[in-house]
Amino acid sequence: MNAENVHQDIDLAAPDLPREPEDVAGTAAPGDDAETGFDTETGALIEPAESELGIDPAPGFEPAEPDPEPAAPEPAAPPTGTVSAERLAAKALEARLLGGERKLRRREVAAGAGLSLLSARKLWRALGFPNLGDEDVAFTERDQSALSTIVDLVRDGKLTEEAAISITRAIGQMTDRMVVWQIEALVEDMVQEQGVPDAVARKRLVSELPNLIDALEEMLVYSWRRQLNAAVQRLAVRAEAGLQSSEEGREGDEDDSPLPLARAVGFADLVSYTSLSRRMNEKTLAQLVQRFENKCAEIISVGGGRLVKTVGDEVLYIAETPAAGAEISLALCRAFTEDEILPQARVAMVWGRILSRLGDIYGPTVNLAARLTALADPGTVLVDSMTAAALEQDDRFVLVPRPAEDVRGFGEIHPVQLQPGSGRGLILD
Repeated sequence: MNAENVHQDIDLAAPDLPREPEDVAGTAAPGDDAETGFDTETGALIEPAESELGIDPAPGFEPAEPDPEPAAPEPAAPPTGTVSAERLAAKALEARLLGGERKLRRREVAAGAGLSLLSARKLWRALGFPNLGDEDVAFTERDQSALSTIVDLVRDGKLTEEAAISITRAIGQMTDRMVVWQIEALVEDMVQEQGVPDAVARKRLVSELPNLIDALEEMLVYSWRRQLNAAVQRLAVRAEAGLQSSEEGREGDEDDSPLPLARAVGFADLVSYTSLSRRMNEKTLAQLVQRFENKCAEIISVGGGRLVKTVGDEVLYIAETPAAGAEISLALCRAFTEDEILPQARVAMVWGRILSRLGDIYGPTVNLAARLTALADPGTVLVDSMTAAALEQDDRFVLVPRPAEDVRGFGEIHPVQLQPGSGRGLILD
């Protein structure tokens, strides 16, 4: 990380920054917008102006402010009855997951990490946590430790504040989706294997989860390390075929493009999904979508690509080279044509430059691949003429020109149908 990009003058020990105005519930008070506005030109959080506070505010994460005297606790209400077994199990599970009992308020956690509440809330919002009031006892010492871990990366000059918040947001969004997916998979399994209703399975899962936590956590860390290593290898070892193909139709060198990554971008779209979904009950539709996603994930992974996202009946994927993208595209098309349950798919793939941000990809290459998908006949794969030129010397593929089409946003393009040539294609175990 270039040290010039790091806030060098963060005064993390300054004790006397003014308190941010807040209401009792912990949501932004009417004056909050002036204090933490959003700069519509730069898309960045704005720190308070000197004229508003009478001092020159420190950039980046703000240091902690003195913690006010906590309000006297209200007398505990007398017990109204025995606690259910389910509630006791949930409470024990919470203590295990959170690292202990909730004993800290938000200002205490922020102060313990050496931050103002404003800066702490930036990170909690990035993680996807809800707003809490000053008197809500909602945090544990593990929350304070995690906050300090993130902030120390900025203090040590390893990350800028903007990068820290972006990375934190990625962790929050990805783990949220992962947990929902895992819970639903476990509930569905219990419904099928134990023959219990959905509501019963969800209650019963609370007592089953303690036996799974360690294994799930171990697999999460293992997978993250493997995925990070794979990303490092993609950075360090650029495929020669990809570098050569990325120069097709361009002038200049690899580093002169505003879109930095040359990738094969593909879409696969199930045919007649909308009409099928209207005729299916909820359970059958869920099984169809799951079968579709599982098959796509397997083929794309075996082909060395990456599944960027699924949106209902459509998947978006990328690969490092035109040939890899073509192999994956043909394999997807063949798999759905041969599947006894799933309908056929329209598939399209374009080799070009993209911008990768927030786990997604952007740029004209992505848009063109989407347009070509709509033009493809069921059970076929289309590429554009530039991608066809990058594949024409490879005898694993047959390229059949199609009539020119006028495509919104691109004008006249010349689609080419991609068909398998010599070789066995992508082989699944």
